[in-house]
This record gives sequence, C-alpha cells and structure tokens, in this order.
Amino acid sequence: MTENKKNIMMKVRGLSKQFTRDGQVLQALLDIDLDVYEGEFLVLVGPSGCGKTTFLRIVQGLIEKTSGSIELFGEPVTKPSADRGFVFQQDNLYPWRTVIKNTRLGLELAGVDSNTADAKAREMINLVGLSGFENSYPRELSGGMRQRVNLARALTIDPKILLMDEPFAALDAITRESMQTELLRIWREAGKTVMFVTHQIDEAVYLANRVVVMAPRPGRIQEIVQINETNERSEEIKRSAEFHAAVDDIREIIESHEKDEFT
Repeated sequence: MTENKKNIMMKVRGLSKQFTRDGQVLQALLDIDLDVYEGEFLVLVGPSGCGKTTFLRIVQGLIEKTSGSIELFGEPVTKPSADRGFVFQQDNLYPWRTVIKNTRLGLELAGVDSNTADAKAREMINLVGLSGFENSYPRELSGGMRQRVNLARALTIDPKILLMDEPFAALDAITRESMQTELLRIWREAGKTVMFVTHQIDEAVYLANRVVVMAPRPGRIQEIVQINETNERSEEIKRSAEFHAAVDDIREIIESHEKDEFT
C-alpha cells in the first residue's frame, strides 16, 4: 500500500467492543487499529456481522467502547459531538418540517440565530443540488432527494468528519449510482473527511481512497486496500479493467476468510 502523505486526523488504537446477550458475552469488535487521514474517503466493507455499523457508531459516540481509544485531532472521543456528522441509512427527516427547517435543525439545537442558520442551510442545500426545494416537505421528495437533505443537515454543522452508514442501501440501483457520483462531487467541494459503510464492493471501490476490509467473528480489520490516491474520478472508471480487478481482489479477500472459517 502506498504511504498516505496527508495528516492523520483520527487514531483508533486497540478498539474492542463486547455485548452481553442472554447472559453470554459477544465479542463484536476486537483490537482495531486504524489511522484516518484528513480529507480522505475511507470505506468500510465486509460481510454482515463484521461490526461495520457498530464501529461507526462507536466513532460517533452513540455506543460506548469496551476497551481501546479513539482520538480526533488528539482529543478523546467519548460522546456525540458536532465535530462528527452522521448520515443514517434511513433519512430520519421530520415530516412536519420543510427542507430548510430539517437542514438547519442542528444549528437550531446549538442555539445559532435564525438568520445565520438559514444562510448556512441554504448554502448546504445548494451544495447537495436541491436549490428551489427549500420549502418542500419530505413527502414531496424522492428517496434520493431525501437523502440529499439528510446529507445537507449533517454538513450544516460543519463537522470535521462525516460518518455515513449505508446511506444508499434503500435506493433503487439507478438512483444509487447517481447518488454515488453526487457524493463524490459534494466531498470534493466540501473538503470533508468521509468514513462510509457499505456491503457493496463495487460501491466501495468507486468511492474510496482506501477500503478497510473487515472480517467477522469477532469484527476486526482483515486488510486495508489502497484504491485511489486522488479525489478525481468519473463513472467511466467503473468500466475499466483496474476497477474490476480491485473489486475481484476485495471479494477474494472476504471469501478467503469465509473459507478459512469453515475449514
């Protein structure tokens, strides 16, 4: 793997998580070490049960870790904070609030005055390509548009890192591909660091600078694959031999571990 020259913004060391269920201890994550670089698009991929979502929620502060440490710019991560924006699989928009009022919600909760909140919300609505829909309600929007609002809401608080948990999983294939391309544009223009969870290997390869391949039972990092050192890419890359080779390589890593589990 080529050495990344960017600054390390997040350090994860020895991260483990246990759950107790019906009196039995379940080891969900075990001894995860990971550096996240400023400005990169990092994708976590792996089979169901490998702890991708659990890991992301611990990074956000929604779940307490059992052991280990997470530091963001040298500060320990222990609870949710505006320095981390979270985009869930479901859009979770309030149906009684318009696009702009959903988008500005985080700023309202932070006590930002109405004019400033509106201005920032409009800026992010424009960034995600929804200008003209500020006064629309979620029921009037398509699934892809609602996820754009969800993304705009997360960006409005100006987080240092954007955490995305399978945000396109509920979308149809055509909308999903369109949203992938839009997300790359937004990532470049906003200049954010992204940590993205998906089950789709081709989605991971298209979006990522690096792909973290996770193994289950218990969840741990199996391999980190360098994909694209630059932020510039187009949909045409999906038809290239290099793209398909990377998809095959990651699939082989996952499948090789699954075979080992049963031999």
